[in-house]
Amino acid sequence: MKKTIVALFALPTLLQTTPTFADIANGKNLYTQRCAMCHGVDLKGSGPLATKSTPPTPDLTTSAFKKRLNDYPGVIVSSVILRPNGDLIPKTLRENGVKLAPYAWRVQDFRDLHQYMTGVILKGR
Repeated sequence: MKKTIVALFALPTLLQTTPTFADIANGKNLYTQRCAMCHGVDLKGSGPLATKSTPPTPDLTTSAFKKRLNDYPGVIVSSVILRPNGDLIPKTLRENGVKLAPYAWRVQDFRDLHQYMTGVILKGR
C-alpha cells in the first residue's frame, strides 16, 4: 500500500516536468556559425555584417519578433533559413566575402535553433 501512495505523490511531480526535445548546444552552435555574423550574439542585429544588407539586419529581440517566434515555433526560423528573403542573405554574404558551407538542415536543427534563440531573448528581458 505504501508503494502506491508514494507513486501517487510522485506522479504530479513527473507530470510537471516538461521534457524539451531541443539540444540547446546544437542551437547555439548553429546560431553562432550561421546567424551571428549578421544578427550578433545578442540577436539585436549587431553582428559585423548587420549594416551591410539592405534593409539592415533586423533586431530579433523586438516584441513583434518574440510574438512571431512564440506563435509559430520553428516556422519563422525554418522559413528564413530555407527561403532566405530572396537573395538578400546569400548576396550579403557573397558581397562581403563570407563563404558559408552548405548545410543539410534537419527538423531537429530548427527546434534546437528556435529553443536557443528563445532562451537568449528571454534572458535579455
